Amino acid sequence: MIPILIKIARTGIVSEPPQQAREQWRARAAEIEARIVAILGRALVIRHVDAGSCNGCELELHALNNPYYNLEGMGIRFAASPRHADLLLVTGPVTKHMEIALKRTYAAMPEPKLVVAAGACACTGGIFGESYASCGRIANVLPVDVAVPGCPPSPTAILQGILTAISATEKKG
Repeated sequence: MIPILIKIARTGIVSEPPQQAREQWRARAAEIEARIVAILGRALVIRHVDAGSCNGCELELHALNNPYYNLEGMGIRFAASPRHADLLLVTGPVTKHMEIALKRTYAAMPEPKLVVAAGACACTGGIFGESYASCGRIANVLPVDVAVPGCPPSPTAILQGILTAISATEKKG
C-alpha cells in the first residue's frame, strides 16, 4: 500500500487539460438565436409528437438538449402544449391510433404552422409503410414543410431541418 501512495505522491494529478471554449460555436449560436428572434419576435417553441417510432429519433432529440448542442442557448425550446408551439416535430410513422391525436395537435397550433418530419419512418413510412395499423409517412396525414431523413437522423441534421423550416417561414413572410 505504501509504494502505491508514494507513486501517487510523485506522479501528482494526471488528467486531460480542459477543452478550450468553442468561440465560433458560441458566435454561431448567438447568430441563430438573433435570426429566430428577428423572424418570430421571440424564442422558437417546438411541440414534439412521437407518432409511433422505435424511439431512436427521440434519443437524438434528447441529445439536442444536452450541453454539447445546447438547443435552449440558441433560443429554441420544447413545450408540452401545442397552443404555445410554433413548430410541430413528428417522429415515426403515423399509427392508426395516433392519427386523430396528431391532427388535433396540428389544429391546436397557432399560425404560422410549421411541420418537420424527423427520421426515415416519418419521411417515407420506413419499414412499416402503410398497412392496417399504419397510415405511413407524416405527409399522408399533415402538410410537411421539412423532411429530415435518416435512421435515426443526427442531432445536427435535426437542428438543420428546424432551421430550414424557420428560413422557409422567413421567405413566405
